[in-house]
Amino acid sequence: MDQPPKKDASPGSLNAGHRERLRERFLKGGAEGLPDYELLELLLFRAIPRRDVKPIAKMLLQRFGSFAEVVAAAPARLKEVDYVGDAVVTEFKIVEAAALRLARQSMKKKLELGSFAQVLDYCRGAMAFRETEEFRILFLDKKNGLIADEVQGRGTVDHTPVYPREVIRRALELNASAIILVHNHPSGDPTPSTADVTMTETIASLAKPLGVRLHDHLIVGRNGHVSMRAQKLI
Repeated sequence: MDQPPKKDASPGSLNAGHRERLRERFLKGGAEGLPDYELLELLLFRAIPRRDVKPIAKMLLQRFGSFAEVVAAAPARLKEVDYVGDAVVTEFKIVEAAALRLARQSMKKKLELGSFAQVLDYCRGAMAFRETEEFRILFLDKKNGLIADEVQGRGTVDHTPVYPREVIRRALELNASAIILVHNHPSGDPTPSTADVTMTETIASLAKPLGVRLHDHLIVGRNGHVSMRAQKLI
């Protein structure tokens, strides 16, 4: 007896199958084997339950460049992409916050051992993809343990107001023995400006008589980083 022809799978069932297969690949092989767009799909699955999200993931990458830049993008800019609303933004910001918290905890341990590579990784993750300038200070104790990590100012695409006396006042309030200054260049080029150098020299000159050491001033951007100490600018 002839069998009735099989019905074509519905778009919904095909989408469900793709989602399940992608989740299985992630669980078995981890994120290393997934390109950026598939990792974004995994996040979009939760926020957009019934739509093919691959085109959305690819639109996001086309707009922002990489997984890290998508997750770090400003909510208003993310929402310029079709089908991206509050639910998607929330998923991305949860991932960004989790990644930074993990990096901060790891950085604390590394700082105590005198390693600054982890500090750089943390600062790049926190600031390199920002669309406006941000000025951050890491306050350290005598053993280079992290006392506090504070954003002291946010500005425009090429300027953040920094008040050297306020930086030193806060260091004394926290009883910090040393500080690391960090800011980002949204242009991507981490080359210090004349204003960056002048500001750093002013903070160093105010800090030294008070027993606060300026370990470094790091400038981070999409295209790399600069250590002003390594450049002998401190």
